[in-house]
Amino acid sequence: GRQERRKMLYLHLGGDVVVRPEDVIGIFDLDNTTASLHTRRLLSRAQKNGAVIAATDDIPRSVVLCTAGGQERVYLSLLSTAALLRRLDEEPWK
Repeated sequence: GRQERRKMLYLHLGGDVVVRPEDVIGIFDLDNTTASLHTRRLLSRAQKNGAVIAATDDIPRSVVLCTAGGQERVYLSLLSTAALLRRLDEEPWK
């Protein structure tokens, strides 16, 4: 018979870090965005506020900006922006 896919409630960013897809504001390539003054300010502010969460011990490739309960969080992921966007597109929460 036909199996129904279970609805996924989280997006895996790497390591043991997951976020709810509806909390994702943006996914950015770290190499391209750190050249921007606005991005550097965002990362600096988030770090000062303790809002940066590393999903990897290695050099991160992407930044995932999220908000939940009125709090901003910045996740650093080893996964590429393409891989994270593909995961969002493949999951059945759409």
